[in-house]
Amino acid sequence: MSNNSFLRPSTFLLTGMPGMEGGNMWLAIPFCSTYVISILGNSTILLVIKADHSLHKPVYLFLSVLAVTELGVSLSTALMVLSVLLFDTHEIGFDACLAQMFFIHCFSTMDSGVLWTMAFDRFVAIYKPLQYASVLTSPRIGLIGLGLTVRSVGLLIPLPVLLTRLPFCRSRVLAHPSCLHLNLIQLPCADVQVNSTYALFVPLATFGLDSLFIVLSYVMIIKTVLSIASKEERLKALNTCVSHISAVLIYYIPVIGLSLVYGFGKHASPLIHVLMANIYLLVPPVLNPVIYSMETKQSCRGICKLL
Repeated sequence: MSNNSFLRPSTFLLTGMPGMEGGNMWLAIPFCSTYVISILGNSTILLVIKADHSLHKPVYLFLSVLAVTELGVSLSTALMVLSVLLFDTHEIGFDACLAQMFFIHCFSTMDSGVLWTMAFDRFVAIYKPLQYASVLTSPRIGLIGLGLTVRSVGLLIPLPVLLTRLPFCRSRVLAHPSCLHLNLIQLPCADVQVNSTYALFVPLATFGLDSLFIVLSYVMIIKTVLSIASKEERLKALNTCVSHISAVLIYYIPVIGLSLVYGFGKHASPLIHVLMANIYLLVPPVLNPVIYSMETKQSCRGICKLL
């Protein structure tokens, strides 16, 4: 075997916003603010739920799991993004890049799974309100969280493993301030059919199935709500779903947008690709704590107590 048959780069080079390299310091302000809001917001949600025993209910336990996954997404990207923008540090080691890619995608797929379980939680709360607490007990929620973790880790481990088997003899420059599989898969100088096929299977097995289960859950919720005689009770039942529906839209709209940009916008400006990737990574962790804090009275009261 020739020495050049396998080329493994020691580092990759991360870029900021294409065409805006001279304004990295200015770009760092909104990025830094976004990460601070995300980390503080999700940490506050966790502290409030832990401190207030009246919030130890299934809906809030699922919310705490969502906050953990979104903290994971923010912390997986914050260090390198801010290093690029603030300190002009663009290099990241090969193994560190693969690790970052794994954690970003792992926490993101967990987000999708948590949103589906929260839809199921709303269905149980509306369909069987008297048995709600006995159906979704804390141990069962813990098992659901463990199952989502095992699913994400099991599905995502092959991605970095498959990349380590490929020769990288092209550019080492990644057109993002973070390591994403969509970008990394463009760099090897070998057949990436296996990698691409598996990378297509993962979102179908996670985002695809989860979105289907969310839709089915809401079909059942609507059928149950329509069977309620009182108009006030119907509105009250639907109001309990507002925060979750908002969280689903905030998560899936950037996912769909990113998929469309990479699938059909190959000739679009690189800046659009980077913007969509950052919206996908940053918007849900920032907005979800705000939505749940404002929409849920008990969360609002808990935050006021904590402060």
